[in-house]
Amino acid sequence: MESMKETVCLVSLGCAKNLVDSEVMLGLLSKAGYRLSTDPSEAEIIIVNTCSFIQDATKEAIDTILQYSHYKKEGRCRRLIVSGCLPQRYGEALEKELPEVDLFIGTGDFRDLPALLSRSQQTKTFVSKPSFLYDEKTPRILSTPPFTAYLKIAEGCSKACTFCTVPKIRGPYRSRRPRSVIEEARRLAGQGVQELILIAQDTTAYGEDLGTGATLEKLLRNLLKVEGLHWIRILYAYPKAQYFTEGLLDLMAQERKICPYLDLPIQHIDDEILKRMGRRARGAEIRNLLQKIRVSLPDVSLRTSLIVGFPGERDSQFKSLSEFVEEIQFDHLGAFKYSAEEGTPAFRLPHPIPDNVKEERLKALMKLQKKISLKKCRTLVGQKKEVLVEGPDGHQNALRGRLQTQAPEIDGAVFLKGDAHPGDWVEARIAHALPYDLIGEIERILP
Repeated sequence: MESMKETVCLVSLGCAKNLVDSEVMLGLLSKAGYRLSTDPSEAEIIIVNTCSFIQDATKEAIDTILQYSHYKKEGRCRRLIVSGCLPQRYGEALEKELPEVDLFIGTGDFRDLPALLSRSQQTKTFVSKPSFLYDEKTPRILSTPPFTAYLKIAEGCSKACTFCTVPKIRGPYRSRRPRSVIEEARRLAGQGVQELILIAQDTTAYGEDLGTGATLEKLLRNLLKVEGLHWIRILYAYPKAQYFTEGLLDLMAQERKICPYLDLPIQHIDDEILKRMGRRARGAEIRNLLQKIRVSLPDVSLRTSLIVGFPGERDSQFKSLSEFVEEIQFDHLGAFKYSAEEGTPAFRLPHPIPDNVKEERLKALMKLQKKISLKKCRTLVGQKKEVLVEGPDGHQNALRGRLQTQAPEIDGAVFLKGDAHPGDWVEARIAHALPYDLIGEIERILP
C-alpha cells in the first residue's frame, strides 16, 4: 500500500469562482494521496490560491503570501506554492519579488498540480494559456457548508470591458457541456447539497459558445429535475436584454426552487461612461430590462455592483448614478472605487479621478444604499419567511440563516432566536430590521 504523501494546507482568496478552483485543487491533491489540513502549522506544503483582479486584491494576495511564508521558518512547511490569478497575471516577474515562494502555478495549470508537486524541477513558474475547464469527473472537495455549493457553469470572459483583467487572467468564455453540469449537480445533491449557486463570469451567456443551442433557461429546466435540490440561485448575470428571454423569466416566476434573486453587475448608468467602459448595454436598455424583470418577477431581489470614479466621471455623471440608485431601489448593492489596472485599455484613459473624490463618491453611494436597504428590510417585519439555517453566530448570540433573497457572503443574513441545526429549513417570523440584516424568531422546523 502506497504511503500517504505530505500534508497540504490550502488558503483560498477572492471570489466564489476562485473558491471552486481551490475545491478542485483539494480534490486533485486528495486523489493523489496528499493529506489535507486547515492548520498551516501542520502542513509541509502551503498553497495560497490568489486573486489579482484589482490592485487591492493583489496587495492582499502578496500580504497573505508573506504571512504564510513564516511557516517555512517556524512551522513544518517546506514548500510554499502560489496559484491562481496572481501568477497568471504577472508570471515569472514574481520570482524576483517573492523569493520565498517555491512554485507559481497559473489558472490554466491546476490539473498538473499533483504532478508538479511530486517531482523536482528547475523551473519555478508554470503559467500557460488559460484553457482549463473542470468537468463532472474532476474530483472536488467542498469547503462551503455541506448544504450549499457553488457550481461553475463556464470559465473566462469574452466581453472585453476596458477596466477588466479577467479575459487576460481567465481566457475567453467557454461553457461546460450541459451534461457535465447536470452530472455534477446530481453528485452534489447526492452529497447533501440543497442550495446550488450557479456562477461564471457571465452566467446568462451560458451555451452561446457551444453552438448546440444550449442556454441558461434549458440548463435550469434540467437542473430542476435533480432530486434533493431545494434552492437554485443565479449569480453574475450580464445586464443585456437579449439574455433575459420570456422563457427564462417565466421559468423563474413559475418554479419555486429557483430563487427570486438576480445579481446584475451594471457598473454605471451614464451612456458616455458605459461606452468608455466597453459595456454592451446603455442606460435606457438597463432601465427597461430592470422594469421587465420586476414585472415578470414582482418579488425578485436585485443585486448590482457599481464603479465610482471611472476616468473622466464628472460630478453630473455621478449624480445621475446616485439618482438611478434612488430610482431603482436595489435590494443589495456593492460599490467599488475604480482601480487602474496595467494592461487594460482603461489604464491609459485621460482625466483620472483623485482618490479622495472617489472615496467621497463611494461613501455617498453606500450611505444612500444603506437607507434603501433599511427601508426594504423594514417591509419584511411581521412576515413569516422560509430560512436556511447556517449555524450559530458568535457575535449575535443567535443562529444565522438566509432567505431565498440573500446570497452567502455578499448579502445580509437573518439572525434567529430558537433551536435548529445547520442545514435545517425553518419558518421564522421577522421581528426586527437592521440596515442590511434581519432578526427573526423560529416558529417551526419545515419538513
